Amino acid sequence: MNGTVEPDDELLGRVFLSRIVEPGDEVAGRWVREYGVGEVVRRLREGAEALPGVSYKRWEGLRARGLAAEPGRDLAVAQEAGVRFLYPGDIEWPGQLDDLGDARPLGLWVRGRASLRMWALRSVAVVGARACTEYGAHMAATLAGGLAERGWVVVSGGAYGVDGAAHRGALGSGGATVAVLACGVDRPYPRGHTQLINRIAEQGLVIGELPPGDHPTPSRFIVRNRVIAALTRGTVVVEAAHRSGSLVTARAAQRLGRHTMGIPGPATSGLSAGVHELLRGDAVLVTDAAEVVELVGDMGELAPERRGPVLPRDLLEPRARRVLAALPGRRAARADEVARGAQTTEDDAIARLYELRSLGYVERHGDSWKLTRQAMMSVQAGRSRC
Repeated sequence: MNGTVEPDDELLGRVFLSRIVEPGDEVAGRWVREYGVGEVVRRLREGAEALPGVSYKRWEGLRARGLAAEPGRDLAVAQEAGVRFLYPGDIEWPGQLDDLGDARPLGLWVRGRASLRMWALRSVAVVGARACTEYGAHMAATLAGGLAERGWVVVSGGAYGVDGAAHRGALGSGGATVAVLACGVDRPYPRGHTQLINRIAEQGLVIGELPPGDHPTPSRFIVRNRVIAALTRGTVVVEAAHRSGSLVTARAAQRLGRHTMGIPGPATSGLSAGVHELLRGDAVLVTDAAEVVELVGDMGELAPERRGPVLPRDLLEPRARRVLAALPGRRAARADEVARGAQTTEDDAIARLYELRSLGYVERHGDSWKLTRQAMMSVQAGRSRC
């Protein structure tokens, strides 16, 4: 392949534009929608009439970038690195990205063997603070591992902190995970995660909008988050301060009509303040993978009912429990007193007391009845749960 771009060559045209147009550029997205890839490329290459919506200075800047673009070379470099380029209309293109409208990626560079379209159909984003706490890292890894065990794909940004913990949690469970990078997928970033991102590429997928060799910038991290939000069925924020980039992902998910969830943290933690703000709005509080799947999964994928431990007294028949509860804690009581407390007859109370004695809950002292040590512990435990 050479660097020449023909107007009707969709693949080379989109690779060309990915080199000169910043991700998420809605003006360029509108050009592609209204004029087509070939016409946009032709005007940029030939210096023809400027397209609408940009200043002369901006147009000339795009043209200057275009003069240095070599889409054929980019594809060759990508192929050498085991990277492929997907674009709208490709059989592997995830249709949910089309919800981004004119901010939809021009294409995606992908490392890994799995089908991005198929994986995205059952995926959840797990994002959060880079400088997370031990609690945040633990919750992210546990949540991701639980999702992976249930057959869900965990999507995150490959960064330090919560992102890295989520990827490792999924990988550690033998599950699937996708890292969405804000740079060329052939150059793992951050450098400290090179080994992790390479492992994700082997066991999962590494994707990004930027062509081979391109570097990340603060603005590219921000616009990258819309891809994470659009690609998945829902976004879980584990830890996030008020100005965290992960909140950008969550708000993008809300705008797109995706589920937004948050893991609560200590009320005094600044790293959970952003999550708590989301939870005060439209986000849903979740604490584990089962609750996430209940929200984003298919009908019937319900989280188990949350209950405290079952105590021996819970297994008693209701009338026997009422008689047991009517006995004083520190002294013996006659049957008529117990009957009044249990709101039953004296004969019924006596029958229940003999039943409770056979089970080791009460003992008889002449005409009175008293709780055994075992029963006192059971009653106290039951009261503490009220």
